[in-house]
Amino acid sequence: MLTGILGTKVGMTHVFMEDGKMIPVTVVEAGPVVVTQIKTDETDGYNAIQVGFGEVSEKNMSWPKYGHLKKAGLAKNVRHLKEFRVNSTDGFELGQEISADIFEAGEKITVTGTTKGRGFAGAVKKFGFKGQQKTHGYMTHRRPLSNGATGPQRVFKGSRRPGQFGNATVTQLGTKIVKVDAERGLILVSGSVPGANGSLVTIKRSSR
Repeated sequence: MLTGILGTKVGMTHVFMEDGKMIPVTVVEAGPVVVTQIKTDETDGYNAIQVGFGEVSEKNMSWPKYGHLKKAGLAKNVRHLKEFRVNSTDGFELGQEISADIFEAGEKITVTGTTKGRGFAGAVKKFGFKGQQKTHGYMTHRRPLSNGATGPQRVFKGSRRPGQFGNATVTQLGTKIVKVDAERGLILVSGSVPGANGSLVTIKRSSR
């Protein structure tokens, strides 16, 4: 069985459980993904299944990717490629479609996505600094002020300074699946998922 799947974040909503408790969930349109390559110990040194997700036109594909997909005998071109480690490759074949029914409600998963890009941001917006005084005549309301140490005369690595905010890969551990709608290919994940609506999301089974 495949250990993960690719999907698209649809948005957030909430569901009511049998005991009347309301749980906020993120809806992910998972799959279907298609098997594009099978890696084994004999050929690659490890067992893994590479899958493709999303459609893209031929003019927007690179030649290596185009040839790789044609070698797999696929009738359509896929936008994203991702491989998942498996214990055994038995039961998999090129071109096989895998949908959201490989998951069940109550399973613990690991969700990976790309956060929203905020562009260049100051320290107050990026790290939540309190800021300086806002009284008349004070000219450093939102500046980070001191830039380094007077002894070493350099800025230490890891200092919280203004810079790129967001647009980073974030992985959430210990997330649970609340519900799986196999007919529509939807997975309802408890809580929030990193990324904007419509962004790529990777869901993997978690051992924690």
